[in-house]
Amino acid sequence: MGLFSFLRRGASASSDERPARDDRRGKPRKDPHAGTRILIIDDSATIVKALGAMLQRDTKYVVRDARDAETGLEMALSEMPDLIFLDLVLPGMSGFDALRKLRKNELTREIPIIIMSGNEQAIEEFYVQRIGADDFMKKPFSRAEVYARIERLIDAEGTLRRGPSRVVSKAGITV
Repeated sequence: MGLFSFLRRGASASSDERPARDDRRGKPRKDPHAGTRILIIDDSATIVKALGAMLQRDTKYVVRDARDAETGLEMALSEMPDLIFLDLVLPGMSGFDALRKLRKNELTREIPIIIMSGNEQAIEEFYVQRIGADDFMKKPFSRAEVYARIERLIDAEGTLRRGPSRVVSKAGITV
């Protein structure tokens, strides 16, 4: 189901209306620990509502949102989320700058970050992964894509972790 069809259908569908997890995917989904905290940093009310609704349908997630990078950085430091979805184009500070700040800060350096962008340029995806993103998702996205991206970051114990190929230097640069 795509992002906009999800919104049109409504986020309040009962669990009886949804197909069983195993039936829908053909294999069980790897799940995080209950209470996993996710921060969405995006200025689009549509994206925040859709992504938040997708995630809140799964009771394992506690979802918060910020509409600009500055607020998102403050929330990341005060609430220490387990995962951040970060848009690149934001009012004020850009998502690129926010990503750099999150990776340079010792407290937020290890939080997995999935970048979101509506831009079709492949260079953007390459660049954000070079400066520390753990994954990249183009807008619009489907519920299946969101969960697949999250699942890639869950370890065997159900904890969200940065990708194993990510090594952060003392200067805060991912190599």
